[in-house]
Amino acid sequence: MKFVHIADMHFDSPFIALSDKGNLGEQRRIEQRKIFKKIIEYIKENKIEYLFISGDLYEHQHVRKSTIEYINNLFKEIENTKIFISPGNHDPILKKSYYSTFNWNKNVYIFNNEIKKIELEDVDIYGFGFNDFYCSNSNIENLKIENPEKINILIIHGTLNGSTSIDMQYNPMSATMLKQKGFNYIALGHIHKNNFQENGNIIYPGSAISLGFDELGKHGMVVGEINKTENKLEFIKLDETEFVELELDCTEINSEEELIEKINEIKIEKNKLYKIILIGKRNFEINIYNLYRYDLNEKIIKIKNKTKPNYNIEEISNENTLRGLFAKEILEEIKNKNYDDEIIEQALEIGMEILE
Repeated sequence: MKFVHIADMHFDSPFIALSDKGNLGEQRRIEQRKIFKKIIEYIKENKIEYLFISGDLYEHQHVRKSTIEYINNLFKEIENTKIFISPGNHDPILKKSYYSTFNWNKNVYIFNNEIKKIELEDVDIYGFGFNDFYCSNSNIENLKIENPEKINILIIHGTLNGSTSIDMQYNPMSATMLKQKGFNYIALGHIHKNNFQENGNIIYPGSAISLGFDELGKHGMVVGEINKTENKLEFIKLDETEFVELELDCTEINSEEELIEKINEIKIEKNKLYKIILIGKRNFEINIYNLYRYDLNEKIIKIKNKTKPNYNIEEISNENTLRGLFAKEILEEIKNKNYDDEIIEQALEIGMEILE
């Protein structure tokens, strides 16, 4: 059996935090459609039998009916491909959600919050879908494969080996437990960074399109061919745009104009969008929104200020002020080496902020 596995498209995501500039969100929504069309074209050209979508196909709070119609029209183009969707926490199957109210094409099957098995000639496909924005337990641990002589697939959205309280809200699962179930392939969704391994069978494909700077690396889909003896898997990159974070040390920079010069000296590559993180000690007050008024390269879409004030403690210690007294105490601690440099620096920064 030949399949394509995708997850976390997040159609109609607002991309609010992506950029401080312009209408980049609108551009990325157009790119979402282009990438989804690439997936459909690949399925047509390669006569793929199954499409697994492991949740968060769209954003329930923002998706438009026209987008759902667009998706469904593309599904109609691959009528010989069976499509299985396991709704996630961003697109749960609610009474008034499009999963419940829209007339999907006949080749589309949408799982609900009860684990279900779909029996086909060569494969049994199990799935589970969120019916709310949170899911603490899908009862997957109680699932047993009924026909081990067949190929068995599980499609599910959730957190694998999570350890935080947030992880526990999104269908937490143990990799060890899943391995013991005996599935030939487990199609996961929820984590936007892929964990692809050619010889693996518990796979997050990651989001097909990067949603921002917290999703660095390659984004695309997993394609596979499975029989009872082996899995042949391949990761195909789809998103041509790559998000890149670069640090710029401001310690030797003494003015806003000089900072702009340094930013404009950064080597910019095609098909990359940049977030510049300002680090080091600052010698002047940095106003991020002032920087956007300059003629920066359009590929620089976000700037973050992580600099710390460059205090001249010796000079401040000569002041006849509370700041001066505090600076003298800091100098004394530095001289006596009572604390680590990092602790001294934190104390200096906090103290100066309070006393200014």
